[in-house]
Amino acid sequence: MPSVLPDGDPVPASGALPSGALTGLGSRPFGFYVHVPFCLTRCGYCDFNTYTAEELGPGASRRDYADTVVEEVRLARRVLGDAAPPVETVFFGGGTPTLLPAADLVRILHAIGAEFGLTPGAEVTTEANPESVGPAHLETLRGGGFTRMSFGMQSAAEHVLRVLDRRHTPGRAAQAVREAREAGFEHVNLDLIYGTPGESDDDWRASLDAALAAGPDHVSAYSLIVEDGTRLAARIRRGELPMPDDDVAADRYLIAEERLSAAGLSWYEISNWAAGDEARCRHNLLYWTGGDWWGAGPGAHSHVGGTRWWNVKHPAAYAARLAAGASPAHAREVLAPSDRAVERLMLELRLADGFPLPDLAPGARTSCARALADGLLEVEPFKRGRAVLTLRGRLLADALTRDLALAYG
Repeated sequence: MPSVLPDGDPVPASGALPSGALTGLGSRPFGFYVHVPFCLTRCGYCDFNTYTAEELGPGASRRDYADTVVEEVRLARRVLGDAAPPVETVFFGGGTPTLLPAADLVRILHAIGAEFGLTPGAEVTTEANPESVGPAHLETLRGGGFTRMSFGMQSAAEHVLRVLDRRHTPGRAAQAVREAREAGFEHVNLDLIYGTPGESDDDWRASLDAALAAGPDHVSAYSLIVEDGTRLAARIRRGELPMPDDDVAADRYLIAEERLSAAGLSWYEISNWAAGDEARCRHNLLYWTGGDWWGAGPGAHSHVGGTRWWNVKHPAAYAARLAAGASPAHAREVLAPSDRAVERLMLELRLADGFPLPDLAPGARTSCARALADGLLEVEPFKRGRAVLTLRGRLLADALTRDLALAYG
């Protein structure tokens, strides 16, 4: 089951933000995240806030979900008021957003546009399992204003998909990419996972080759993380499967970098490669560069001006709050300046553009000089005042970030 929400400060029923949170709203990129918490089955590795039909219980349904989300969109407009800027990016995630009728997803998007306005050329993405869409679904999405599709491919090896409890067949993701292109989508992403128990180096190479042959302009590749409470964690605990190995994961990352860069996709964030700037996911860049966003849906997280909040998790509780005219927020926190500085460091250092050295705490600059000597940072960008990870630095980014964060107390 999904993990427990963190504690925090109470949120007023109106959803009103603390004094000062709206200061500067509009000077930073503003996006919308829409969480759709429905899945046909729960994948064995997943601890996201998702629910199968059997887990929903009374008080929540797919049929009414779009109407409920539209109510939160209207609440967001009341809370942000006249300071609300037009929306630059919208991202539908899950779960499986495309389990909803395409017309419902379009209706939510149009509600966001009606309340806030969309900037010219706004990026609008939905995630999809390859088996959850077909040509008609994709055509409705494209005609309704969606500009980008992100398919969960994970692997091209059938035995790896079985370990992950994925339902699609190995070739379905490539077919979905072709159907998206035919529907008019210029930007298509494939998500891959490496390090699954039983996966070999050759399996991973074959998955990368199959993904590239499908013709996406963006690939995301993530190391498998074993989350407590998942079926995968239980199988590993019982000894049915081995625990993923960090050294193997590092080798797989190097294979991904080699294959993807040779195909013309360049890394712009540690786990993301794109065929040029236009293919980059602007919504995720908004997260990574300190933008503002409103997260709608059960368990969705939001951030505006240093205030972060998160909604109640269960779809029934979420629907009940909004039906009563109240905010669905469970709790919130106001980030201290030092917390915001550390979060900025953690996120921006993962980017190919790197982090500006003058913005580091003095102690962190000393650590960066050590990292440069250890081959974790690129020499030429460092001379120009930016900390940019080398390939080896990408492999050790978490440890480097922890080291730098110590300078912030």
